[in-house]
Amino acid sequence: MALGYVLKGTSGQELINTMRAVSRGESYVSPGLAARLLTIAKRPPTGAAQDGELPELTKREESILDHVARGMTNKEIVRSLNISEKTVKHYMTNIMQKLQVRNRVEAVLAFQNRARIISR
Repeated sequence: MALGYVLKGTSGQELINTMRAVSRGESYVSPGLAARLLTIAKRPPTGAAQDGELPELTKREESILDHVARGMTNKEIVRSLNISEKTVKHYMTNIMQKLQVRNRVEAVLAFQNRARIISR
């Protein structure tokens, strides 16, 4: 499971501070990314159909997204699910298209938002 996430272009000192914080068991997300995640979390779920329904993900797509949410890389997902890396990438492309998101972080957030709405 990932405890920290930094963006490209992070200064050397910030990277060192982040590594120290994570080694102490603290979680860390770059401030710019944190602000972006909060903005995304406040938005209504993306990918909703015109009639208000959310896009359906297959059980396999949900499984892969669950692995991504746990911080696993594609290679770790490959080993866990015994599928090829090309297959994982194919599923991630489908997931991001269905949820109308640009990256894995947004996909996980949209999926978690979706799960909260469905459980209400």
